[in-house]
Amino acid sequence: MTSENVTPLREPEALPRLPPINIEAEQALLGAFLCNNRWLEAVADFLKPGHFANALHARILEAMQKLVDWGQIANIVTLKATFDQDPVLVSHGGARYLAQLAAAGAQLLHVEDYARLVYDLWQRRQLLAIAEDIQRAAYSAELNDPAAAQIERAETQLYQLAENGDAGSGFRPLAEVARRTIEIAEAAYKRGAQIVGVPTGFVDLDRSLGGLHRSDLVILAGRTSMGKSALAVDIALNAAKNGDVVGVFSLEMADVQLGSRVLGGESGIASDWVRRADLNQQHFDRLLEAKRKTDDLPLFIDDTPGHTVAALRSRARRLKRRHGLDLIVIDYLQLIQPTRGDGFHGSQPNRVQEVSEITRGLKALAKELDVPVMALSQVSRAVESREDKRPLLSDLRESGSIEQDADVVLFIYRGEYYEREPPVGDVQKHTAWCEKIAHLRNQAEVIVAKQRHGPTGTVQLHFDHDTTRFSNLAAQRGEV
Repeated sequence: MTSENVTPLREPEALPRLPPINIEAEQALLGAFLCNNRWLEAVADFLKPGHFANALHARILEAMQKLVDWGQIANIVTLKATFDQDPVLVSHGGARYLAQLAAAGAQLLHVEDYARLVYDLWQRRQLLAIAEDIQRAAYSAELNDPAAAQIERAETQLYQLAENGDAGSGFRPLAEVARRTIEIAEAAYKRGAQIVGVPTGFVDLDRSLGGLHRSDLVILAGRTSMGKSALAVDIALNAAKNGDVVGVFSLEMADVQLGSRVLGGESGIASDWVRRADLNQQHFDRLLEAKRKTDDLPLFIDDTPGHTVAALRSRARRLKRRHGLDLIVIDYLQLIQPTRGDGFHGSQPNRVQEVSEITRGLKALAKELDVPVMALSQVSRAVESREDKRPLLSDLRESGSIEQDADVVLFIYRGEYYEREPPVGDVQKHTAWCEKIAHLRNQAEVIVAKQRHGPTGTVQLHFDHDTTRFSNLAAQRGEV
């Protein structure tokens, strides 16, 4: 037989891929619920009717849950009246189908395993749906939907899917809560510090706050040129030196500007050394030494402008997955962009609503990632018209929701900034000004205006103009 007479083999056609579904598992699970409603309560935290692939099974579970919620028993008898009028169940055999389900699940022992299987299959179907959405969006050519936005949206969808089945903390016995509390206190005791949160590095501030606590939204506010960004960078740097992983979102300054502040402060060189570029060899050696000391610090900077809360959340989750995360710093709140569609009434933007959405989103982010979120905020010009120019809670710009959603509100104030030098010819006024400015020079106040779980008050810090660094005032006086 020649090769010409041989019929070539045909490649077998690929079988169509079936969606991940297990009808038998769904039937057995529903049957177990019908036989013993306690199983229904055992898995109710994570298993929902929508997780069933079969729509009829979803309706049966929903009806059972309603009866149990009303304090009734959900079995074949009580469900019969409900489903006698249901044409879909009638078409499947009516009460006879319920009896078949009960028979299928009567001997089921590993009910929670079956429930996890049904949930896992639902997750797989959702993954396929998300993949289809990603593919469809990637093929589209919409100019207002760039690839970066698509990636952030996909990350959010995947994260929500991963968290969807999390039952949350639920009720915990007091003994477990007390044990976790003792662990936190023990960690603080071993550190030899009177703090249980992320340390700010400032003794009096840590003593007042107990550190920055997990899931707290901390607002650091002040007028322009008070040193908000400098103080936030110092707190982030001090936390990183303590071994805490810190993520800084710099929506205003470039990362190089932040880097120059860090290296300038660590080396004792004026923070504007990058712009001046008049360094000598000694300065350069000190900068290199500062870089060497900070190279291994777990401090990460994202200077992408115009982030939305969703984008911040996506990048913070990514950082936590890769490196861990203990503190988020955002500079600053008013530069966060509202999520598309938020903050609008009709066609006119509503800035108060936008800021409210942003602060609620930041508080949710703190709780979700279980880390403190420190967001810087501007203060209104109202302080300039008062004799005492220390900020008040009512001065927080654009929205009362900042005060409402924040767990801690800190104001930074430097009296020296408002003391203008009088004419030299007026000897009496100039002498009085010199005496006052000598007292105020290099002093800063951090006003704890709100602390949900602690006292309010004022903490004194030292401020160095050249390096724009804050430090403990007592240390500058030689008291510690």
